[in-house]
This record gives sequence, structure tokens and C-alpha cells, in this order.
Amino acid sequence: MAKAKSLYSCSACGAQSPKWAGQCGDCGAWNTLVETVAVAAAAGRSRRFDSYAGDKGAGRVRLLNEIEPDDVQRVTVGVDEFDRVLGGGLVPGSVILIGGDPGIGKSTLLLQAMVQLQASLPALYVTGEESLQQVSMRAHRLGLPLGDERLLSETSLEMILEVAVRERPGLMIIDSIQTLFTDQLQSAPGSVAQVRECAAQLVRFAKQSQTALFLVGHVTKEGTLAGPRVLEHMVDTVLYFEGERGERYRVVRAIKNRFGAVNELGVFAMTDKGLKAVTNPSAIFLSRHTEPVPGSVVMVTLEGTRPLLVEVQALVDESQLSNPRRVTLGLEANRLAMLLAVLHRHAGVACFDQDVFANVVGGVRVTETGADLAVLLAVISSLRNQPLAQDLVVFGEVGLAGEIRPVSSGQERLQEAAKHGFKRAIVPSANAPKHTVKGMQVIPVSRLDEALAAG
Repeated sequence: MAKAKSLYSCSACGAQSPKWAGQCGDCGAWNTLVETVAVAAAAGRSRRFDSYAGDKGAGRVRLLNEIEPDDVQRVTVGVDEFDRVLGGGLVPGSVILIGGDPGIGKSTLLLQAMVQLQASLPALYVTGEESLQQVSMRAHRLGLPLGDERLLSETSLEMILEVAVRERPGLMIIDSIQTLFTDQLQSAPGSVAQVRECAAQLVRFAKQSQTALFLVGHVTKEGTLAGPRVLEHMVDTVLYFEGERGERYRVVRAIKNRFGAVNELGVFAMTDKGLKAVTNPSAIFLSRHTEPVPGSVVMVTLEGTRPLLVEVQALVDESQLSNPRRVTLGLEANRLAMLLAVLHRHAGVACFDQDVFANVVGGVRVTETGADLAVLLAVISSLRNQPLAQDLVVFGEVGLAGEIRPVSSGQERLQEAAKHGFKRAIVPSANAPKHTVKGMQVIPVSRLDEALAAG
């Protein structure tokens, strides 16, 4: 079969060129021309219309109120935290892209999920990076109850699709998308063109055959998924594996999900028998001190639909530099600088000659603004060397005018804190509960100076 003609398309403006060049002739961007397949228009009707020729509803415009919504039939994986991140389970025909650092546990988690699902959803595991013996060794090392799981070691996309059509799996795992190649392109496996074209054909197969599809993706040194961003737009769900290989606990976060909540979080513990779900993650992120220490406060953050208790720590020390350092781990650095300016302007506490370090214990990343009040209380505690009460929990957003703004799901946050034994809570006035929380004293505040006095 003759190979398809190739064109070079600019990833910045979309302009096409018959040959590669260092600079796009239309927009002037450098190193943006990537190889793509030139699709010739078919005579008469295109293949896209022919594939729907048997559909009686094709080409007919329908009103939204006439369409009956169908309940999505999910298939539970059997791993509670994984089901939570997916939105309740796998949806037939959905495509999930999962990325993470090498060795963090992507292949281990998917292998466990495949074995769990084998009875209800026959699976096909396609490995392009490992041999079949390596996959078998991992399965035996983890002590998985093996049965009729099907494995395929292949990197040719055409061969993989041929086997998938013959085997008709309900679940297919591709490990990884960067190792596949299609004969339609001349570029090497892992290039932008190969990744995009292989993903497009796999997504098309998954939608037409109602096969749930997992794509494992590599990440760059910046921690983002390697390959074109269009890959994230093609799929239904994007999951990121977070954590360090030397640490026991790993976090799976949903960045995009068409069938569930975005930013949902699943917590796992890496053991000698694989990844185990952590049902109460707040307990592992709270390092209860034997005695109160300065610069430490507990806050309640919201990850997807789950309230999570984490410890925020701050260290304020006299700086020997002309430009004091502002270092954050798990928090946004620019927001720390803004909060210190608000602290100076509206509370009269200056840190312009101090190094300020802020950290979220346990490796959790807190991106919501509800951590503002906890960060400032931890900074004040470290600066004055005055510890806060161990039974105190805090959350709230701090505005530039010094006001304490409300956050979402305040009642659920307070209930989670009360469940773990906290007795006092400093919250925005708008988040004050209408009904008392059993065993907890809630202190509503509306200004920054009120919150500092209450702490």
C-alpha cells in the first residue's frame, strides 16, 4: 500500500508547507513545523459521511429538549481511590490519558486494574516498552490473581488495531503512546506527528467499538505531558501521577474529566504488593506534634469533592541578602509575595528583611485560594515564635483590601475537621454554619486583623 503524502503544519498558526523549514513563513515562529498526514478529499461523498450512511438520524437537526439523556453505565475498577478519580468507574468508549514521572507506578496501577476488571471487562494490555516476560514478572511479584489476561508486545499501530478488532476487548491499555508508530508517517516513534496520529486513530477505534482505552504518556522535565497539547483535547480524561519515587504515598489527580469532577484526588500507598488505596488521606498528611510548635497550622482544602486536612508550615528567618527569599513548596510563590504585602499594609507586620519559606506537609499541592489565611497565620506564628493551638483549623481567602473572603463547601470542611478531633475553627464570616457543628467552636472573621487576634 502506498504511503500517504506528508505535509508540515505550523503548530502556532496552522499554516502548511510542503517541506520542513526552521521558521514558519506565515507567522514567523521558529521550530513549529511538524509533520502531518495530507488527507485527500474523496470524490463525491467523504468517508466521514459514508460511515454514518446507515444512521437514520444522520444529517437531521434535532432540538435539545427532544433528546433523552441516557444514564452512563459505568464499570467499577475495584480500587476505590481509582474509581473516585475516574468519576465513579470506567465508561465504555472513554479514553483516559495517564501521565507521570518514570517509575512512579503508572504501569503497576493499570496492571492491577486490568486484573481486577478481567471478570467483568476482558482486557488487552499492549506494551511497547517492556517485554511480555517483564510484565509477567511484575504481575507475579505483586502477587496478583492471574487468569485469562491477554498481553501484546507491539509498537506498530496498524498491527495493534488489527489485533484489537480480532480480540474485541472491553478495555485496552497502551503503554505507552510515545512508543507507537504508524506506517503513514516517516518520522520516528515519539515525535509530535507520530504521537498525534496514533492517538487520533486509537481514539477513533475506542469510540466506534465502545472500548475503554488507557493511554500511558511520558512527561517532560517540567512535569507536563510530552507531545502536542492537542493530545489532551482528544481524550476524555487526563490523569496525573504525583509524588516522588522515594516516598511511599502517591497521588493521582484528574486534570480533565468529561465524566466526573475535575481536580478530583486519589491517594495510594506504594507497597511490596503494589499500590493500595488510602481511604483516609487526611490522617497521613497530618503530622501531629507532641507539643505545639511555631509556624505550623492545619487547614482544610478541597480536592475535587473531597475535603482534605493538610498541615501548612512557615519558617521566617532574618535575611542576610539584599533581596530576601520567598520559597514555597506545594503553594504558589507569587501568591505568597502578595500575601506578605497584604500582611504589611493591613496588619502592620513587615517581612521585607526576612526570608520566608512556606511548605505543605506530605508533598500535597494546594492551588486554591482557601489556603491564604492559613499561610499568613503560620507566617505570623513563626515570626513571633508563638505556636498556635493544636486543635485549631483554618481556611479562607485573603483579598488585597485585607478582607477575608468565603470559599466553597465551608460546611463540608468543618465536618471533616470535627471528625478528626479539632475543637476550634477560624473561618470567613460568610462560611459561618447556620447550625452549630458538634464539638467545635467556629470563629467567623471578616478582616485580617480579626483573624490574627483570634489566632
